[in-house]
Amino acid sequence: MIVNLQHSEINPKSKLTITGSKSESNRLLILQALYPEIEIKNLSNSDDTQLMKKALSSSSEIIDIHHAGTAMRFLTAYFATNQGREVILTGSDRMQERPLKVLVNALQALGADISYEKNEGYPPLKIKGKKIVNKKITLSANVSSQYISALLLAAPKLQDGLELILEGKITSMPYIKMTLSLLNAINVQTQFVDNRIIVKPLPTLNESQLITVESDWSSASYYYSMVALSAPGTEITLSYYKKESLQGDAILAEIYHDFGVETSYYDDTIILKKYTDNIQRSFNYELNNAPDIAQTIAVTCLGLGASCHLTGLHTLKIKETDRLVALKTEIEKFGPNVEISKDAFKLETCKTLKSKIAVETYHDHRMAMAFGPLAQKIALQINEADVVSKSYPNYWNDLSKLGITLTYS
Repeated sequence: MIVNLQHSEINPKSKLTITGSKSESNRLLILQALYPEIEIKNLSNSDDTQLMKKALSSSSEIIDIHHAGTAMRFLTAYFATNQGREVILTGSDRMQERPLKVLVNALQALGADISYEKNEGYPPLKIKGKKIVNKKITLSANVSSQYISALLLAAPKLQDGLELILEGKITSMPYIKMTLSLLNAINVQTQFVDNRIIVKPLPTLNESQLITVESDWSSASYYYSMVALSAPGTEITLSYYKKESLQGDAILAEIYHDFGVETSYYDDTIILKKYTDNIQRSFNYELNNAPDIAQTIAVTCLGLGASCHLTGLHTLKIKETDRLVALKTEIEKFGPNVEISKDAFKLETCKTLKSKIAVETYHDHRMAMAFGPLAQKIALQINEADVVSKSYPNYWNDLSKLGITLTYS
């Protein structure tokens, strides 16, 4: 599907409801599979979450999670500790190029029975679920937080729980804290001191638990970008959000204040308001704890004719695509020069943007969504735009509600 976006101004005041956080939803689905007493409200409607639900309810010997990277990692640990269950865990061609060796090695060190069906270090995996009796492992702290969360989610069902030592500087700390907070919400005892995490075993829950998923802050990032690129006074109200969020991307409220966007909290909603056009034209952010908003920030700066230097982005190399290469390729189509390294992105100022550019999305939902707000500055085209279903199926409809004129082909 191709979406053609006309040069459009958004409505002065709009309201949208965003479904639950994909990150929280996928963690809670694993916990619900381990503890059926858990009930989940405001679950994400993303493809990734639906694939996770399908995989957890399937009795098939082959589990195909397509492009869902979080599901691949979480399910690897889940099935490895699911006694008596044997599966082949596989995914799309791109998924079979995304490394898993760090997680598999950690699980094997605990005693798991996992082997590679094709290339060592990559899916598909043959997993024979068994009782895990070892409890202590060490990991490099700069690996994807999803590896760490996968182990932590399975930990309370292990015979003696888990003691995890992280060596070095921790990547994406908020996502680890999110996992631990959700474990605490169902009364799993945890400790996180220095670089040592302990998860105590919890064989069963004593009573049912209802957990409401907060709406997705990553999805909110595109509306922060919308407001930043709009006229002063523009407001967008989003539900359901809270000030004390578990999600690392809630740092958006602080970052986008630099772009003239004020965030106000009212009960379970936030209001984003453009309060000034008088902002700086050069931005520097270290995004080690929130790498998924890098694309949004880069496109915001592109639309504002500003420069930016974003660091802490090493995990973007192994996402749905190499996001740093993809972002450089697509942004340079609009005119500016971009420099990238293994963990950084640098955008030079560009005062005049080329119009009617066709943006390639590389099977990456965030590439598609990040460029949507640019319609307030120029007309553009988004190819393979239906990729947004991975995390936010209603995205293009919601942009239309804001006042962006778009057509499908």
